[in-house]
Amino acid sequence: MSAIAVERAAALGPFPGRIVIVTDAWHPQMNGVVRTLTTTVEILRQWGHDVHVLSPDMFRSVPCPSYPEIRLAVAAPGTVSRFLADLQPDAVHVATEGPLGFAARRHCIDRGIPFSTAYHTQFPDYVAKRTGLPASLFWKYITWFHRPAERVMVATRSIRAELRAHGLTKLHHWSRGVDLECFTPDAPRPPEYEGLEGPIQLYVGRVAIEKNIEAFLRADYPGSKVVVGDGPASEELKAKFPDARFLGRKSGRELAGCYAHADVFVFPSRTDTFGLVMIEALACGTPVAAFPVPGPMDILTDTVGAMSDELERAIAAAIYCDRARCAEYGAQFSWEAATRQFLDGLAAFEELVPSDA
Repeated sequence: MSAIAVERAAALGPFPGRIVIVTDAWHPQMNGVVRTLTTTVEILRQWGHDVHVLSPDMFRSVPCPSYPEIRLAVAAPGTVSRFLADLQPDAVHVATEGPLGFAARRHCIDRGIPFSTAYHTQFPDYVAKRTGLPASLFWKYITWFHRPAERVMVATRSIRAELRAHGLTKLHHWSRGVDLECFTPDAPRPPEYEGLEGPIQLYVGRVAIEKNIEAFLRADYPGSKVVVGDGPASEELKAKFPDARFLGRKSGRELAGCYAHADVFVFPSRTDTFGLVMIEALACGTPVAAFPVPGPMDILTDTVGAMSDELERAIAAAIYCDRARCAEYGAQFSWEAATRQFLDGLAAFEELVPSDA
């Protein structure tokens, strides 16, 4: 066997077959979950897997209450089951806990089909912030939803510990990656940065209440604050903080340039499970300031960022990190390695699904 063939066989792993990913988060949404799933699917297909995505764009949908940008699929009874039955996949991965994920979970349980899930977002905290109800109520749903899975994929050590504390024990590490051809320190400077007083402090991501962006915009630190992204809180924050620059959604090299030419990337969220934007910023050579919470605590080191319960102190310290070391550290996060971890999370099915199934 040639060296190329050996490498291809290693990439394919135990499933050079048909994989179905069921997700309630998909395009045109733009967030960490969608970017993770999109990139994973692309790489799996490049490696020769037959990957099918069951997503809201295939159905009539309605806006999620209080979050209209997110569309919830309205599928006729039995539609998801027929989709899965027709495809006869070698592996089923249920990525989200929404209506499509719920229907796929039920199909698999009713028919004794093993499946994996993933815990992408701090769903209980997000819903608690939007409803005013205690997060403990929503943890009951999370534990119920994920308990039957053969594997629950999680991105960080802190979230694994949290899920284990809630009684979920069949956990599997699935990290995240960076497009290292796109996110580089030499990305072009965005024209919107011209004339901005330094240091430039940047936030990238969903502009929504659960992201705690107001803590960043209120931080008493000199310089300019820039927000890249959009979401339901955009207009309110623009009105409250007229001195901040809101650039809207960016992608590709435009987004990379926003990272690369900022002096510090500020990650104010206290509820993220990973924080994909942090490693994108680091790959562009930009240090990160954050609160000492899960996500930042799992990713950042003293050489590439700073954490403090006082965001101003974290910003002040992070600005002095060596940018070359930030870029070197960020380059360690490979999407190919993360996708192999995803495949390893499906490997348990090799024993559970007969070869002649």
